Amino acid sequence: MVRLRKLHVVGNDVHDLTEARAGSSTLPAALRLGPVHLTVSNLDESVDWYERALGLRAHGGAEHEAELGDGAETLVVVHEDPQARAAGRHAGLYHYALLYPTREELARAALRLFATHTPIQGASDHRTHEAIYLPDPDGNGIELAADRPREEWPRDLGYQHGPAPLDFDALLATITGEQPTEHVAEGMRVGHMHLHVGDVDEGLAFYRDLLGFEEQANLGSAAFVSAGGYHHHLGFNVWKGRGVGPPPPGTVGLLRWTIELPTAADVQAVRERLERGGVQVEPAAGGVLVRDPWETTVHVLGAGP
Repeated sequence: MVRLRKLHVVGNDVHDLTEARAGSSTLPAALRLGPVHLTVSNLDESVDWYERALGLRAHGGAEHEAELGDGAETLVVVHEDPQARAAGRHAGLYHYALLYPTREELARAALRLFATHTPIQGASDHRTHEAIYLPDPDGNGIELAADRPREEWPRDLGYQHGPAPLDFDALLATITGEQPTEHVAEGMRVGHMHLHVGDVDEGLAFYRDLLGFEEQANLGSAAFVSAGGYHHHLGFNVWKGRGVGPPPPGTVGLLRWTIELPTAADVQAVRERLERGGVQVEPAAGGVLVRDPWETTVHVLGAGP
């Protein structure tokens, strides 16, 4: 029996819907998110932007694609399709989060954005983490984030009252006197994904009940799930409209995202849950590929035997 924490938020009230679900099976707490694969329209323009604005390093890649990361780990893989159309009103990527190892590193990211005159879309303090939002050249949404210490997280993980404005002065005060750096330091990783879907309950049926994430909050128009009590490894919303379908072929956006589990046995457990649920699973390098109800592809792989 696994005890799951469920929070349903209505107005300013938080209802704790925690209940025991006999026979349920969840993803391991040691889960990590791996590389995010994106379709872009111009490879050179995208690589230049990621290097200049975010300070990522090119790690190589095959023809018409490039791997980008912190010098040690690949975080983003961009795949070129010169004919790709802009994303529209459909399911797919809302944003992916690049998680910095410290608040100081997020401050250095902000300093780099200011120095390169890179536009942002917003900035928030979610109480569990601080975040800066911006698009890449094709409009793919990105969140630059740094977690607060877990002991400082509020009981409701910040979902009750919503985010506060990010205090840029306090953030930048952590690196007073520093000049912008050309590259990020090692230690970044993909922190979470946030998707557009057509139905929140259907999203929970797939990502919680089959894939094995634990529900952290259901706001009605959006839900947040995670492993190991994290604030969220995945969010999904209906802000593009309830009932929206998959992205049309040849659209800029998310090709696939990656869940890294500790062992091959963990992957097999996920595979068995999905197959029992009638979901088609395809073999892939180190694990399996699976598609959610809106054709968003997830690569689930095992880091060890």
